Amino acid sequence: MADIKSKVASVDPVWQRVREEAAEAVLAEPLLGGLIHSSLLHHHSLERALAYRFSMKLASSEMSEQILREIADDAYQTDPELGQDARADIMAVYDRDPACHRFIQPLLYFKGFQAVQAYRIGHWLWQNRRQDLAYFVQMRVSEVFGVDIHPAAKVGKGIMIDHAHSIVIGETAVVGDNVSMLHSVTLGGTGK
Repeated sequence: MADIKSKVASVDPVWQRVREEAAEAVLAEPLLGGLIHSSLLHHHSLERALAYRFSMKLASSEMSEQILREIADDAYQTDPELGQDARADIMAVYDRDPACHRFIQPLLYFKGFQAVQAYRIGHWLWQNRRQDLAYFVQMRVSEVFGVDIHPAAKVGKGIMIDHAHSIVIGETAVVGDNVSMLHSVTLGGTGK
């Protein structure tokens, strides 16, 4: 078993560390066991865990968890770069947010990270000419997280949005790699 763990760690060290931290967190706080198991430990990859979190956070009476999970799974399977960008974002939050002490924190608790991952799925939908569904994702991200990122905006990897309150990234905005934002930021407004 240890040999398999070392092989997984060498292939995907971020996911391996997430799983190790999640197991430790369940032992330290058993009341969070259900959340941590369903969100992280139940899944065989980071991408599957992200798809689960996306669907659980954004589901509503208008769009079920199952449909949203299928959309996210399709995005991650079709575009492997989405998962790599998420790994870069986890590292960015861990490196630059003084409140982040473990890799599991952005995945479970930080709405800025979760909003960026949901934007990435919305952007994937936009690029695949599914604009109405991309707008739906944008609307739900705004309602749930208070972050409004247009699905046509271009956002790089290694993004850290701390506090994620009153963030607006418009259709024409281009945000490069390794960018950090705090609260009350508006980018890319045309004034139209």
